[in-house]
Amino acid sequence: MCCLMPVICQDIIPCHDWSSAPVAQLFKDQYRHYGLGKARVVFTIHNLEFGAQLITKAMEFSDKATTVSPTYAREISGNPSIASNIFKFHGILNGIDPDMWDPYNDKFIQVSYTSENVVEGKKAAKEALQQRLGLKRDNLPMIGIISRLTHQKGIHLIKHAIWRTLERGGQVVLLGSAPDHRIQNDFVNLANQLHSSYNDPARLCLSYDEPLSHLIYAGADFILVPSIFEPCGLTQLTAMRYGLIPIVRKTGGLYDTVFDADHDKERAQGHGLEPNGFNFDGADAAGVDYALNRAISAWYDGREWLNSLCKRVMQQDWSWNRPALDYLEL
Repeated sequence: MCCLMPVICQDIIPCHDWSSAPVAQLFKDQYRHYGLGKARVVFTIHNLEFGAQLITKAMEFSDKATTVSPTYAREISGNPSIASNIFKFHGILNGIDPDMWDPYNDKFIQVSYTSENVVEGKKAAKEALQQRLGLKRDNLPMIGIISRLTHQKGIHLIKHAIWRTLERGGQVVLLGSAPDHRIQNDFVNLANQLHSSYNDPARLCLSYDEPLSHLIYAGADFILVPSIFEPCGLTQLTAMRYGLIPIVRKTGGLYDTVFDADHDKERAQGHGLEPNGFNFDGADAAGVDYALNRAISAWYDGREWLNSLCKRVMQQDWSWNRPALDYLEL
C-alpha cells in the first residue's frame, strides 16, 4: 500500500546583519498579508558588533535566527539583543567553497598539489613566495597572516607574534590592510622597523592582493589567526585546504574548527575529527607564545609529524556539505 504524504511549499526570506535586519519587521507588518502567509524569515548574525538596535528588532520579528558558529552563538547568547529570543537562536558553522580554494586547480600557484604530494607542493610554493617578495630562499618556518587589520583581529597579538617568530629564526608574511588610517600607518612604521632591525626576514604587504593571498596559503607553513572574537573565521578553513597548520585563539568559530594537537584529541573525536593545529587562551603575549612556540618547535624538531599533520588538515572537510544539512534541518 502506498502512503502519499502532502508536500508543503514554504518560502524562506533570509536576512543578514544590521543592513537587512529591517526586512524582518517590514515583512511581518506590511507584506505577509499579500499572499505571503507561508513565508518565514530567517535572520543571520555574522557580527554582533554593529547595529545592535536593528539586530534586536530582527531577532524579535524573525521566525528563526542563526549565527555562523556554535561557540559564537554561546558567547553572545546573553547579549540583550539575543537573550529574550534565545529559543529561536541557532549556531551553524560556515563553510568554504572547495572549488574556489583548491591547490590542485589554483591558477595563482605554480605547482599544483593534493594531500598526497603536499610536502613537495608547498616547498615549491614557498620558494615562489620567497622569490616574489624578495625574502631569503632558506628552508625556514614561515608564518602567514592574512587579515583585516582591526582590533577584532588581535593586532597587538599579531605584532607580538611577528617579533617572536623572527626571534625563533622564522619568516613572516602578512597580507592585510586597515580601514583605520592610524592602524595602517602603525603597520607601515612596523614594516620599516622590521627592515632596519632584522635584515628583512619579514614582509608586510599592506594592501588587498588576491593572487598573493593564494600564494601565501600555498607557501606558508602556518596561518596565525589570534582574533579577540571571531564569529566563524574563513581564513583558518581556507588555510587548512592548502595544508597550512592553524595557530588560533580559542574563540568563536576558531574554537569550533581548530583542535589543539596536544590537548584536544578527545574534543576532536567528539566531532569525528583528529587534532589539526595549535590554539591558546587569553589575549596576551604569553597566550600566543604558548601556541606559536609549540608550532615552531614542531617545525624544527618534528618535521615528519608536521608533514603528516599537513596531509591530515587537507583531508578534513570544511566545505558546505555538513552545514548545508544543518540549514536544511532548521
